Amino acid sequence: MSESTALITNDAVVLGLLALILGFVFHTSHSSHPGWQKFYRYVPSILLCYFIPALFNSFGIIDGEKSELYKMASRYLLPVCLVLLTLSIDFKAILGLGPKALILFLTGTAGVVIGAPIALFTVGQFFPEQLGGEGANAAWRGMSTVAGSWIGGSANQAAMKEVFGVGGDIFSVMITVDVLVANIWTAVLLWMAANAARLDKANGADTTAIEHLKQKIEKYQAENSKNPTTSDLMRLVAIGFGAAGLSHLLANWIAPWIGENAPELAMYSLTSSFFWLVVIATTIGLLLSLTRVREMEAVGASKVGSVFIYILVATIGMHMDVTAVMDYPVMFLVGIVWISIHAGLLLLVARLIKAPVFFMAVGSQANIGGAASAPVVASAFHPSLAPVGVLLAVLGYALGTYGAYIAAMMMQAVSP
Repeated sequence: MSESTALITNDAVVLGLLALILGFVFHTSHSSHPGWQKFYRYVPSILLCYFIPALFNSFGIIDGEKSELYKMASRYLLPVCLVLLTLSIDFKAILGLGPKALILFLTGTAGVVIGAPIALFTVGQFFPEQLGGEGANAAWRGMSTVAGSWIGGSANQAAMKEVFGVGGDIFSVMITVDVLVANIWTAVLLWMAANAARLDKANGADTTAIEHLKQKIEKYQAENSKNPTTSDLMRLVAIGFGAAGLSHLLANWIAPWIGENAPELAMYSLTSSFFWLVVIATTIGLLLSLTRVREMEAVGASKVGSVFIYILVATIGMHMDVTAVMDYPVMFLVGIVWISIHAGLLLLVARLIKAPVFFMAVGSQANIGGAASAPVVASAFHPSLAPVGVLLAVLGYALGTYGAYIAAMMMQAVSP
């Protein structure tokens, strides 16, 4: 592995820097100064938590690619978040949100599948020499890995790489396009989350079920909340990290066992340890919500979970290089057209069925970002809604390989 040229390469220092960034954003976003209030009226605070680390990465202050912080946050803090954010949830209320969340999730999947060949064909009319070919580094082969990532996750992406024999050169390019375009879209969704009330009003969306769930959680917090003691906080740590540890233990046993005894189930991502980590942590949290452990919400379970979510947001931002577009302008253009088709189809269907922005944003991110970032977007609307993003993202793992394969077949047919 080549040595990093970033100004700061020590992850302990980088983590301190990220903490300072988060502290600065939260301090200024809650400031009574008129200038800051006006600024945050237009720029969501969570977007800055994501974008400032991206700028630090883009200009060589830190190196997101070499850093292990995202791996730490996604493997260690994410399962803790899932447990702490779900242990107080009303599972029946989530199911009571209705079918619109599932409709828009599947619409997002369809947008990725049909958007791929349309984007390749459209941009290919102008740059056929760069997007054509049939070798291992053909554009359509590389794009198949992005389709796998955008519907399911990294396991589906790896599956497409093997299925279509994707060359290393095009694969490295498509990883860059995947990360850059997906993160730009995440920024748009976070902006939508900050302006959800205005957008829902303009669309005439019915947000009754969502508001009911949020009010139910807020009422519980108001009636039962208390200042946590050190003992309370240590119990939260025990529950969160204990459940995360159990999730890792089971995931690291289940995934290899399936891989050895039923390798054909890899197409469903059932051989992925990360898939099982997310599923088990979420399941533990939901089971705990049926017990007295649910009372831990009174001492701030969701608040602690939200702190970890923001750390995860900052580490996700570290992987975005806003200058990378200059290296791969044509493939980046393909990615922009592709994600625009996905977004356009979602906006159209959401308008037709008068669905809240929440369903559209989480349905999209459950596809494009997967289990690591879907709860981030969901919790931007309200911490109690994070499990909705997780449940839809898990469904994406199951559909990822199928959807990406169909998209690849269509791309091969229209390839210049």
